[in-house]
Amino acid sequence: MLTIDQATYDAIVAHAKRDHPDEACGIVAGPEGSDRPERLVEMVNAAGSPTFYEFDSTDLLRLYRDMDARDEEPVVIYHSHTATEAYPSRTDIGLAQEPNAHYVLVSTREHGNNDGAVEFRSYRIIDGDVTEEEVVVVPQLTTI
Repeated sequence: MLTIDQATYDAIVAHAKRDHPDEACGIVAGPEGSDRPERLVEMVNAAGSPTFYEFDSTDLLRLYRDMDARDEEPVVIYHSHTATEAYPSRTDIGLAQEPNAHYVLVSTREHGNNDGAVEFRSYRIIDGDVTEEEVVVVPQLTTI
């Protein structure tokens, strides 16, 4: 199950809508081993494509060094689908290299960058096996 705060959920949706018709992508980092998505990092889709996303390798290396320095890990890796449902494509599954991450997909196919609901779904992807999980949106995350 992915538990995510309302502000982060809203920011991911806003990013997906803003970048439509191209796919949006980003990472939500959190303390190592916590499974708490706390710090949203919007990334630029280096592919600039409505059907594919790609993190810029230099930006991604910089982010991973920053997360390492902060004792963080990628808790959520997200991107949008602009014309299809929020389900991982074969390419998405092949790119999934973080077994502890939640892979969030946001579909903007129905309303694009206009007002209206999106499809927001989360998956665990481990060794090519895709498992959908429940998404719980809370007012704010609490630390234990």
